[in-house]
Amino acid sequence: MSKQKISELQTERAKFKPVLPAIIKNGPAKVIPKFGTPTKSVSDHETVQKLFPNTYGMPSVRFVNGKNSEISKKIINVGVVLSGGQAPGGHNVIAGLFDGLKKANPKNKLTGFLGGPSGILEDKTIEITAPFLSKYRNTGGFDIIQSGRTKIETPEQFEQTKKNLLAHKIDALVVIGGDDSNTNAALLAEYFKKEKVNISVVGVPKTIDGDLKNEQIEASFGFDTATKIYSELTGNICRDVNSARKYWHFIRLMGRSASHITLEVGLKTQPNIVLIGEEVLAKKMTLSQIVDGIVDIIVKRAEMKKNFGVVLVPEGLIEFVPEMKELISALNDVLAENEATLNAMSTLEEKKNFVCEKLPENLAALMKSLPDIISSQLLIDRDPHGNVQVSQIETEKLLIEMIKKKLVELKKDGKYGGKFSAITHFFGYEGRCGAPSNFDANYCYALGYNSAVLSLNNLSGYLSSVRKLVKKAELWECGGVPLTMMMTIERRKGKEKPVIKKALVNLNGLPYKTLLKNRDTWAMTENYLYPGPIQYFGPYSVTDITTITLKEEQK
Repeated sequence: MSKQKISELQTERAKFKPVLPAIIKNGPAKVIPKFGTPTKSVSDHETVQKLFPNTYGMPSVRFVNGKNSEISKKIINVGVVLSGGQAPGGHNVIAGLFDGLKKANPKNKLTGFLGGPSGILEDKTIEITAPFLSKYRNTGGFDIIQSGRTKIETPEQFEQTKKNLLAHKIDALVVIGGDDSNTNAALLAEYFKKEKVNISVVGVPKTIDGDLKNEQIEASFGFDTATKIYSELTGNICRDVNSARKYWHFIRLMGRSASHITLEVGLKTQPNIVLIGEEVLAKKMTLSQIVDGIVDIIVKRAEMKKNFGVVLVPEGLIEFVPEMKELISALNDVLAENEATLNAMSTLEEKKNFVCEKLPENLAALMKSLPDIISSQLLIDRDPHGNVQVSQIETEKLLIEMIKKKLVELKKDGKYGGKFSAITHFFGYEGRCGAPSNFDANYCYALGYNSAVLSLNNLSGYLSSVRKLVKKAELWECGGVPLTMMMTIERRKGKEKPVIKKALVNLNGLPYKTLLKNRDTWAMTENYLYPGPIQYFGPYSVTDITTITLKEEQK
């Protein structure tokens, strides 16, 4: 079998040596955990405590200099699983975990579960060795062991997990994932404690959406690289629009539950319009009001002979519009109750009329006002549970259709004399597996190494925490945060469930306030910024630059 060819950049990136925080660079045996005070969940304290009687209230942990000779004496086998969507830097988490374990004791073993949590249930494993790992260091993707979205939630699945981990003599399981995956990690940690099974469970904060963060977790890994990729593409479009001066570009960006990506890309590129879902929700804006705001800018720019511009739209915008949220919820009920009747109907028009008769008057009027392309997505594209697949709704096309309608009316009234031509883009998968930036390469390696230290100290139910991220990597602080500390209770599929609380864009925070301060100027001018591609070589000020969000939040 011929050797797989790699690119010139991969060849050079393979030589990159991530910088470890000084506190852990001498190895796991040279640090000891320093415990803080007992912790509480974000909310619903009593309910969360009842669900996690064995792991609730644990103190946070910070690693400090010390000697822990027991760590180098014992031999452990650690399992690792990649869970959920991909994010740049996952391979470096595994590299850091592997190196941390081997530094403590060369006999320590790392076992990868293939294809996500289903790999644990189906007992699909591979031993991660130095030669096997070497070609994945500093690369994007999760292809080293692949990922998956299976949830371990039934009693039978928990039992199977215990059985398979014990069969492999696993001492600790490291779960690399987002909020749902780490909620799963917390449930596993609680289950093992209840069953008196000595297997530690450690989480690592992953998601490009940036919504897994709090005071202890300053950033989820992958956000830095993904937003740099999207910013390069958006900056290129800004340059193009400023050159051709004849199109309005509508760019939908990933981030269904929060608008962090859109805000960061907006701050990095300074386009004409940046929509923020959290702002829409706070102001209880209707779809019509959002459209009126965009139309107002289009009309004013047209008066300046500027029939062009760039608009950023967060993927989850629809879910932040109160009336749309209400419509989607009502639709889910109507469609579930009348599934057989609707399936027997042959045309979309027939289905739409039937559904509108079942909806309250205000929601029926809203449904009728939507363009056919969107109403068809609302009626036809369902997930396995029969719910609307909100992430599939092409919000940018919905806005364009409504804007066109409004501009035609304004033209008839003599209030608009411009020309409106729109082009749409969706930047999503392009950013999930990019080669990690120097920041993410260092951060992920530190998160992995740090999770090795947590595992070796038999600390279960913790999320790997590396802080002070605006400083140089050598000065970062390391430790762990109890997963129950981030918990709240949400109603999902009719049941009260513990979940890690998603971090939404803080409308009182500096990143959003910076956007607010500049919004009117950016709307009327071409103050576009062109970040360009990620730089892996060159001056530190360019290669190791962090996100604007992180810099503003740490001020």
